[in-house]
Amino acid sequence: MGPLERCGRRLRAALAAGRVRRRLPWVLLAIVLLGSALKDADLVPETPLRNKRNPLNVYFVKVAWAWTLWLLLPFITLTTYQFAQSKFLYGPTKSVLMVLRRLSALLVGTAVWYVCTGLFVYIENLTGTCSTSGKPGEPRRLYATKQECHQDNGIWSGFDISGHCFLLSYCALMIVEELAVLEGLSIDQDSRLHVVTNSLFVSLCFLTVIWVFMIVCTAVYFHDFSQKLLGVLIGLSAWYGTYRFWYLKPFSPGLPLPNIPLSSKKYSYSR
Repeated sequence: MGPLERCGRRLRAALAAGRVRRRLPWVLLAIVLLGSALKDADLVPETPLRNKRNPLNVYFVKVAWAWTLWLLLPFITLTTYQFAQSKFLYGPTKSVLMVLRRLSALLVGTAVWYVCTGLFVYIENLTGTCSTSGKPGEPRRLYATKQECHQDNGIWSGFDISGHCFLLSYCALMIVEELAVLEGLSIDQDSRLHVVTNSLFVSLCFLTVIWVFMIVCTAVYFHDFSQKLLGVLIGLSAWYGTYRFWYLKPFSPGLPLPNIPLSSKKYSYSR
């Protein structure tokens, strides 16, 4: 048994009881509350993570949805197709249709990301003002957007809802929900499909760890308390509105384990 296989087994064991799915929303909220308190009390030491140009922020957080999308895309495709054939005994056509239905969850996630980030920018522009070091006697220019302000080397002050708290919390919760499919799926351990699925699973788990860690960094280093709290609450609301409400309905992308009753302790989709 290789290191990747051992790692995958341990991670699956940690996720199997459903405790992570039930507790993660509360953990994310607690991180924002506690981290903000530490920041306001000035109890956080200086580290390279305070710099917005640190590698984790530049190469991961700034493109968080892209990382989440491109890892979930093959994972959902492979696991849903295998699930449809092994559990429902579907043929190729019905299996592909089930895959397409589940992949629509990624379209919903993309729409949530696009609409919410656009709304955050609109609110910041609507509530902000620009401070510039203009020459004495020059008429004061009015700026409509943060971008215009920065073009004149100004400083924009507006209500900047934390996009990081929103997106990282939503991505982490979405990944954990989608990984639940492995609880009801059996794949031959000697097959190539198992190797690929296990690699994607481990990658998604580590990506989730990065997202949670960067929420910690955001909580202790950036934004005001109200901006972070509102950001994470919107992320939690987006997750709850999809996986805990809409996806339970017939006309929806559906849940990763559609044949497991909601009351099942194994799947733990308890509200």
